[in-house]
Amino acid sequence: MNPMPGPPEIPTGPPSGYDTPAPDSPAPAPGGSPLFPGPPAPPPGPGVVPPFAAPPTEGRTMRLWLGLGAAGLAVLLCCGGGIVALSGLTVFGVRALDERARVGATDYLSALERSEYAQAYALLCEDQQARQTASDFAREQARSPRISSFQVRKTEMVTSIVVPVDIVYATGSSSTLKFVMEQDTATGDLEVCGTTD
Repeated sequence: MNPMPGPPEIPTGPPSGYDTPAPDSPAPAPGGSPLFPGPPAPPPGPGVVPPFAAPPTEGRTMRLWLGLGAAGLAVLLCCGGGIVALSGLTVFGVRALDERARVGATDYLSALERSEYAQAYALLCEDQQARQTASDFAREQARSPRISSFQVRKTEMVTSIVVPVDIVYATGSSSTLKFVMEQDTATGDLEVCGTTD
């Protein structure tokens, strides 16, 4: 007790229930205590090693561009190969058609040159055969000047298949006839279907 009259004595130090830190332990963060920690410490400054390494970025863009380039090349080869194949088929188809038309005209004129009118008549298209019988065709060709030679030229393909032929007759005269060729639906061969200018 206080021998002196007056106000009660106030103890110094922390209130009861709180432990006082040991003299050599670090002081709690300002504004906090061990039970209620304060704000976290600021991050370390520049040059400090991060706690984990970032994934490497070098080479990623190179691999991406190489992959895109390879895919583009594959598409180009596929499309380019298709275009080349299509154009090749077109060229070979035209050449085959030219050859078949020239063979049809050559066979027809060779039969006329040898005076084999029945064989020449068989090489005419159905429309021509419907206009004229085989005997009428043979009589008409027998009266015409005889063919001594002929030269088949390159086939013209615009709206129809036309085979130009330079013909030399036994009389010494010559002319150029353009034979129109049509495909026989039964055999697939090209047949003579008249002449054009």
